[in-house]
Amino acid sequence: MTVVLETAGLRKSFGGVLVIDDLSVQLNEGEALGIIGPNGAGKTTLFNLMTGVHRPDDGRVVFKGRDVTHVPRQDRCRQGIGRTYQIPRPFSDMSVFENVLVCASYARGMSERASYRRCVETLELTRLTDKANQRAGTLTLLNRKRLELARALAGDPTVLLLDEIAGGLTEAEVDELIETVRDLHAEGVSIIWIEHIMHALLASVDRIFAINFGRKIAEGEPEDVMCSDEVQACYMGGTPV
Repeated sequence: MTVVLETAGLRKSFGGVLVIDDLSVQLNEGEALGIIGPNGAGKTTLFNLMTGVHRPDDGRVVFKGRDVTHVPRQDRCRQGIGRTYQIPRPFSDMSVFENVLVCASYARGMSERASYRRCVETLELTRLTDKANQRAGTLTLLNRKRLELARALAGDPTVLLLDEIAGGLTEAEVDELIETVRDLHAEGVSIIWIEHIMHALLASVDRIFAINFGRKIAEGEPEDVMCSDEVQACYMGGTPV
């Protein structure tokens, strides 16, 4: 099995507080990996290290066999790492199509024709075709989440990092989003999904990686991880059985 994205021995501190502590994680090609952990566990910081928002104090980030630890974030994006954020921030006064087109044009430096083609494909994948001409600022929360997905996908990434994209949605909306993520996975996109909504991960991912205080506490099959003593005690607020 080919490893497409991995970290090795990552460490990161902010103001003397150790947030990521010797963290190593691997994503295999074509895999959907879920990451769980309590608030403040270091999950978003891990994404920031993977995408180049922050530089680690120690350790490496390797993408498709190449050390990208010191590669700028825009270059990592062009190489094929796409990412969503917890709070969607589209260009509110632009249409959905224009939002995605900007990302298609700049994320991979595509030609105008290729950017338009990718934009159309991405809107279809994220089920936003009928909203293409709607102003982004008027979208419902679910469709803003879909647009956030579409913007990340516009550059045709090899790896897609999803940061709590189901947060704030109703149960029915989460189910719709799960179907969209499954569709993307079926298209061959490798996915890492940080999420607190457990049934979304259990329905979508192949493996779960649990962290707390920036360290791994469990890893493996989703059901096994969710039932582990460490996760029950640390993440779910229960006591070991």
